[in-house]
Amino acid sequence: MEKCKEAVITKRAELAARGGHPWIYSTEVMKVEEGAEPGDLVRVLSVKGKFVGTGFYNPHSKITIRIFSVNANDTFDTAFWKRRMAYAVDYRLQVMRPEDMNCCRLVFGEADQMPGLTVDRFGTVLSVQILSLGIEKRKDVILNALIEVLNERNLHVSAVYERNDVKIRELEGMEQFKGFFNSPLLDPKAKTTTAGIVENGIRYTVDVENGQKTGFFLDQKFNRLAAAAIARNRHVLDCFTHTGAFALNAAKGGAASVTAVDISQEAVDMTKKNAEANNLDIDVVKADVFDYLVKLDQEHNHDFDYIILDPPAFTKSGKTVHEAFRGYKEINYRAMKILPRGGYLATCSCSHFVGEELFVKMVKEAARDAGVTLRQIEFRQQAPDHPILMTVPETYYLKFFLFQIV
Repeated sequence: MEKCKEAVITKRAELAARGGHPWIYSTEVMKVEEGAEPGDLVRVLSVKGKFVGTGFYNPHSKITIRIFSVNANDTFDTAFWKRRMAYAVDYRLQVMRPEDMNCCRLVFGEADQMPGLTVDRFGTVLSVQILSLGIEKRKDVILNALIEVLNERNLHVSAVYERNDVKIRELEGMEQFKGFFNSPLLDPKAKTTTAGIVENGIRYTVDVENGQKTGFFLDQKFNRLAAAAIARNRHVLDCFTHTGAFALNAAKGGAASVTAVDISQEAVDMTKKNAEANNLDIDVVKADVFDYLVKLDQEHNHDFDYIILDPPAFTKSGKTVHEAFRGYKEINYRAMKILPRGGYLATCSCSHFVGEELFVKMVKEAARDAGVTLRQIEFRQQAPDHPILMTVPETYYLKFFLFQIV
């Protein structure tokens, strides 16, 4: 059991913490007991000395304390971390379809009361990203506990790969790296950086070592099904295709034709490979999506009657939201001008900083400028294995709309 030093926070921070938000910023920490080291656990107290919670302490980070427990009686031993991992895994077993556990997010940071930890399961391979020093210092006990929990539920683990090659780690005073996590619970000969998965009946090969983020974007799983449900007999243009997931789902859904576009040669090659593996006919184009849409518009090309816009996050900071708004508006405006009356548009944003209200504002402005009227078919968010904690707005990031041009 770990012993905790004490930290006193401001009244404002106390109110936020008691309201369910786990972050305590550097300006909100009034006093920290002598001897507290970066990555240590601290008991967070109010100005009046009342218990608020227990969190990871890191004076190098703007978020100085990340609260992960509000139970004053918790003891932070191996059993505690195993219970926390079991809670996360059992939630997924309840809310996801059985077949989805083959490719699923098992731990989603603050939403699972594990701030700074992301774990995705790709077949028998776990892809892990650690963004907080508190988790980093305890990763052996935490990840071994997770492996035990999965094995007990017949969800076999052959390898764990750490994708800690992200710059944000440096803000926490940690080095960037990627490589295998060594565990006595794993066969050292079974190490692999590729995994075969099946999502929505479509096969993919995931490269956990070099793929974006943890290797594959799982959060659009059910949005892809929704997009595919209206693709029948449509001529589909999938923009920012990445692994070709939306394009493949549309083709499987009975689209008359599918064209996938991405500026990355790696994405183009991956999409072609995935299409071949699933015996699906897709035309893959290497091009800048902005330029491609402008060209279609200027040529008055209305061959596509269904356009899917799944761009990367145009902003990862509140400071650049205005530029992101313009980027989202431009691609949506062009798509709306290209689509014929009766055509369909799927559009989304994966940036937390472009919130739902702002994204809707952008869509309305794009429709007004394009001179079209939109009929909303459906609004969706991220898949439930990426749960939204209502008290932590940062856990809500994915907005997905389906519209018809009327």
